[in-house]
Amino acid sequence: MVKDVIRQVSVVGSGAMGSQIAMVSALAGFEVYLQDISEESLKKAEESLRGHLNRRVEKGKLSEEQVEVAFSRLHFVTSLEIAVKSTDFVIEAIVEKLEAKRKLFSEVDQLAPANAIIATNSSTIVSSKIAYATNRPDKVCNLHFFNPVLVMELVEVVKGPHTSDETANLAFNFVKEIKKVPILLKKEISGFVANRLLGKLTDEAIYLFENDIASFEEIDIAATKALNHPIGPFALMDLTGIDVNYYINQLQYEESGDEKDKPSKILKEKYEKGEYGRKTGKGFYEYN
Repeated sequence: MVKDVIRQVSVVGSGAMGSQIAMVSALAGFEVYLQDISEESLKKAEESLRGHLNRRVEKGKLSEEQVEVAFSRLHFVTSLEIAVKSTDFVIEAIVEKLEAKRKLFSEVDQLAPANAIIATNSSTIVSSKIAYATNRPDKVCNLHFFNPVLVMELVEVVKGPHTSDETANLAFNFVKEIKKVPILLKKEISGFVANRLLGKLTDEAIYLFENDIASFEEIDIAATKALNHPIGPFALMDLTGIDVNYYINQLQYEESGDEKDKPSKILKEKYEKGEYGRKTGKGFYEYN
């Protein structure tokens, strides 16, 4: 059983993704440490999680006891050493920048037990670019969750050329244990499956908007009312973060050298203005 091998889970980065990954792990019965260098970010994460779970209690999806037991398993810490010193499974969910991830993986490798798996939640930086910052590349993989983690079921488990079958299988079974639906990618490819499909839709949506064919609101309506998507591409960029989308495009351009992979004009403008979407109160839409 997974819980015979994985007893403690450590999540590094307390943003929307990291905090919700930590909570679904705690709800599934794992002892969880959520680490961030910012005490303020950790407080915001706890407040946000309590809000999400209280709404689930109100809707009858969870009991108050389940929520309190989950929070009793979830520890908010600023110390990376405390977070990983006894861990079995580390999930990184920090900024989408390669050097920052390499530095973190190297630090975790020095602090965590030798048997611990270290996974990155990145959807664009494949783990082979990070694995050799550690002395355990066979225990490194991508474990890509979707936003919002509390709601979205799919998790992509990506096996790099360095990843052992044992690591991939354990990660796959861990996803099932936290009541998510895993798919296993046998080879690395930037963007993986879901985001490669979504990327084509988003590129076309931006093209239609920048060429004044339709407003972004109308394009979102077309996606939701004709294609039956739960959310349109522009609303989704606001949700995931326009800064994240900008970084992803920039990484793709640096990798391919193809001008068409560069961030679009509108993404660049919004990134430079600091209009990142819901997290800043304004993106394509405005938020209270």
